Amino acid sequence: MEFHLWLSLVVICILGALSPGPSLALVIQNSLNGGASQGYATAISHGIGVALYAAITATGIGLLIIQSPALFSIIKYAGAAFLLYLGIKALLSKQQHLQLQPSAEHQKRTINGWRDGFLIAFLNPKLAIFFLALFSQFVVPGAGWQQKMIMTVTVGIIDMSWYLIIAFTISRGPIIAKLRQNSHIVDKVTGSFLIVLAARVVLN
Repeated sequence: MEFHLWLSLVVICILGALSPGPSLALVIQNSLNGGASQGYATAISHGIGVALYAAITATGIGLLIIQSPALFSIIKYAGAAFLLYLGIKALLSKQQHLQLQPSAEHQKRTINGWRDGFLIAFLNPKLAIFFLALFSQFVVPGAGWQQKMIMTVTVGIIDMSWYLIIAFTISRGPIIAKLRQNSHIVDKVTGSFLIVLAARVVLN
């Protein structure tokens, strides 16, 4: 893959990662309620989920998902159900005086960053559409597995790095202390946002 094409891919992926959405809300919420470790877990697993979709698309399976209305709908509605679950869970949370360093037991009981990050990415079939549109600009007929691997790894690393930065920033210094003082407000805003997104997925 030529370097200038790779740089173009990097710029597009960075802009895509910067777009606010349910993934950003989830990373912030898990970093707030579960500490840095759960924020990092959410970011890493989200990057893995995105990279997996990129790999599926690069190998042509993404086209099959889009061309199969039943399969696309199953993934779409499963994703909406997961967003709804996360939103309701956030809305029902009660105000707590959270410690600055939550215990491992508390993290395990309330937050599962590895699951949340991966599922919110993998249960989003629109990623298949996005990557088909994106990769069609870079993958030429007969492209080898090396080029497809480079594209997949690039997508995953950029996505993962952005959310790791978010998790690091949120869980450090005065930011985390201020957010935790108003954790119930953050949860209500995040929960409402996720429920609206779930409704939007179903209605579109």
